[in-house]
Amino acid sequence: MATGEKVVDAVFIPGLLCTEALFAPQTDALRDVLNIAIGEHGQDEALSDIAKRILDHAPDRFVCAGLSMGGYVGFEIMRQAPERVRALILMNTSARHDTPEKTEGRQAMIALAGTEGIDAVADAHLPAFMSERHLEREDLTSTVREMARATGVETYLRQQTAIMSRRDSRELLSEIGVPTLVIVGSEDTLTPPELAQEIAERIPAAELDVIEGCGHLSTIERPQAVNDAIRSFLGKAGVIA
Repeated sequence: MATGEKVVDAVFIPGLLCTEALFAPQTDALRDVLNIAIGEHGQDEALSDIAKRILDHAPDRFVCAGLSMGGYVGFEIMRQAPERVRALILMNTSARHDTPEKTEGRQAMIALAGTEGIDAVADAHLPAFMSERHLEREDLTSTVREMARATGVETYLRQQTAIMSRRDSRELLSEIGVPTLVIVGSEDTLTPPELAQEIAERIPAAELDVIEGCGHLSTIERPQAVNDAIRSFLGKAGVIA
């Protein structure tokens, strides 16, 4: 593997109800070391198909980064084409499949989308998306609402369908052979720190970074801390100079 390059190709995969705006702080701040493309996941209803679509458009070798649902897609990419991934960044995600309670909650959100529309869905997701301290920041809540509107109801339904049918990835973790960074917010209630620790402990070459004072959308809640963690990790892994 070539190491220590100045600018490295990367694919960042957003979470549920999110768009490229989720990674705007990283795309800007890390442009000197990462050429970031966004992996889209709104056209398919299975994570395996989403991963294949992203791989069809991705560079030959790349850093793969995903947040929440993006992490689920990242696991599928590691199943399909591990040789193409130079390093893996898993943010605010879980290796587990949905519990029945989680699935029931998703089905309720799907019903809400059908009856009340995407704005109601965004408002319902917000308390779980961010730490309580950040819910008062209108710049962040408006970003979430704008991403939701850009996603739309039909894409949201496909995303939820893909998430509900995902495989448990815990058995995959020990087979991941690339340097891996696991990021989680200390106040993430959707995918809490113990789930991130589980991932980091089972991947042989993984490190865990807990971002303090942060909920589920770490990339926009604490962008500088996330950017610093990514830059440091890629440097230590020899991916960037």
